[in-house]
Amino acid sequence: MKNEIKIGTIVEMKKPHACGSKNWSITRLGVDLKLKCCGCNHEIMMDRLEFNKKMKKVVKKDE
Repeated sequence: MKNEIKIGTIVEMKKPHACGSKNWSITRLGVDLKLKCCGCNHEIMMDRLEFNKKMKKVVKKDE
């Protein structure tokens, strides 16, 4: 899973955002990840442990 995640990868989370979208784009990597909602462009920071618990699957890999 760690090798699949890069900047620009779109992931599906277990629970939907308030706008209804479950898809998030990764914009920053490190100990903390910065995620951007694909529905409303809201940005959040999340630590990697929390991200690994809440992520469901990788939707699209950016190559």
